[in-house]
Amino acid sequence: MLYKKNRYVQTMHPTTRLTSVSSIFYLAVVMALLAACSDQSAQQSNKPVQQATPTPSLVCSAHSSTPVTLTMYYGSEKQEWIDDVVADFNSRHIAACDGPITVKALPIGSGASMQQILDGKIQPDIWSPAGGVWISLINAAWQQQHSGKPLIGTGATDVVSLVTSPVVIAMWKPEAEALGWPQKPIGWKTIDDLSTNPQGWAAYGHPEFGDFKFGHTHPAYSNSGLDAVIAENYAATNKQHGLTLADVTNAHTQDFVANVESSVIHYGESTGFFADKMFGNGPNYLSAAVMYESLVVEANDGKKYPHLKYPVVAIYPSEGTFYSDHPFAILQANWVTVAKKAAAQVFRDFLLAPDQQRKAMLYGFRPADLHISLTAPLDKNHGIDPNQPQATLQVPSAEVVNAIEASWNQQRRKVDVMLILDRSGSMNDPVGGVSKIVAAKQGLAEFVNLLGDSDGLGLTIFSDNADILTPVTALGAKRQDVLNKINDIIAQGNTRLFNTIAEQVKSLQAMPSKHIKAVVVLTDGQDNYNLLTVDQLVSQIVPSSDDKNAGEGVKVFTIAYGNDADAAALTKIANAAGGQEYPGNPQNIREVYQQISQFF
Repeated sequence: MLYKKNRYVQTMHPTTRLTSVSSIFYLAVVMALLAACSDQSAQQSNKPVQQATPTPSLVCSAHSSTPVTLTMYYGSEKQEWIDDVVADFNSRHIAACDGPITVKALPIGSGASMQQILDGKIQPDIWSPAGGVWISLINAAWQQQHSGKPLIGTGATDVVSLVTSPVVIAMWKPEAEALGWPQKPIGWKTIDDLSTNPQGWAAYGHPEFGDFKFGHTHPAYSNSGLDAVIAENYAATNKQHGLTLADVTNAHTQDFVANVESSVIHYGESTGFFADKMFGNGPNYLSAAVMYESLVVEANDGKKYPHLKYPVVAIYPSEGTFYSDHPFAILQANWVTVAKKAAAQVFRDFLLAPDQQRKAMLYGFRPADLHISLTAPLDKNHGIDPNQPQATLQVPSAEVVNAIEASWNQQRRKVDVMLILDRSGSMNDPVGGVSKIVAAKQGLAEFVNLLGDSDGLGLTIFSDNADILTPVTALGAKRQDVLNKINDIIAQGNTRLFNTIAEQVKSLQAMPSKHIKAVVVLTDGQDNYNLLTVDQLVSQIVPSSDDKNAGEGVKVFTIAYGNDADAAALTKIANAAGGQEYPGNPQNIREVYQQISQFF
């Protein structure tokens, strides 16, 4: 997968795990009911306003009763905890130097939010990605754009950790035990051996487990994926700090990373998506995946995944790992007013107070305050080891991280993907003044340009019949020809949807390549060819229940394009084939294709 190159070009000094709140904040926020509120405040809220006791760094140069609304973009991994504590905070009508504070918290992938901030598409007052590495990366890119001025302060108290969760390899307990867990250390070298052994699990006495099927998210968009790829590079060099450009470009390192990546069944933007697929579909789908310790806790608590095939355990790689430290940063941007900065400090202190820190443990996170003892569910009964990790890795400089991402793009597992486009007559209709077929062709072209030369790509269009404009072959030499073919597509005829999907899935299944295999289909209507029902199609594309390597099957991603598409049927198809359904329209279709590209 190609992505914007040279986004992070300024070398940053390596950073370590963010400082614990206990060493920074010696004054917990104390909230007292205001004895007398201004008439204006009472009219605006009709509820008492709590005034936060100023922290040492909070100085109010002026006061007003004007309400303050804060916008916070944060890593979606902690959404349940954030939803809980933000609702609590907003219900209290707390004030800093001005009127009551309201926080609007929006979950998003760390890499995606960083890019949107840099592109000017979003302007948060507070940013809390999943890991501290993103602070270095965004500052490096921002300083290049803004003459050396950082977006986020680099002082000792400018960025603090809200909660933590070690980055682990989640693995089914019987499979971990086959590797010698918990007595024998397991690390990235174990994953390398499993990924390259043609016998798969049979080499460890368990042929019933099939091949080793691995997963992690896309490192350009997701914190856990980036941490995984950095950790792979460290493991190849036998280092835990001081990773260099020479290390990354070393042939042994690149071979090691390529070996690990060879067992990945697909990538993606969301760590939670991997958790849902792994824990929902069992060990035939995924043997192991890189995710957060908190998700292992959630898997074993029996609530979200009541039909878990086996218990799941957290593997803390023996070579070392990272803490997902969830930094809280108040941006130093021109849209963050003095009133917002004061309000953000009060909100930060609220999140770091003992009640909110203890509440984080209920959601599987470790408190950032190291004075708070870990209690259930952070225990071995939930598949984790509170005494781990024993070794942590140093976050490399932005320059080295940049090189790791670029190198990974060559070492990642390649994809063979068939693009399927509905060209029925209804695709000529406009939506919001934009022709559906015109916008869809632009989205297709965007997707084609995101793939690498070594990826395989095919293009099929359908209406009354299905026409293969180009079969799945290496994209590099034919890229421009594919773009020309896309440009020449015209819309007419009916909707031969289900049969077209079935045929192309079958064709990919027969291909001998070791690439990830996927179908991406866009349609704006319902199948009116009437030779296959949706249930018949699903029965043809879903892996059998006894397929030991179901995760290696052809993934189907569907786009319900406009209001007339059968979203329910498309969701059923995508879920059955390990993919995902996306709602689309001419206004967002390029973004939809970009999101799907993150799986490859």
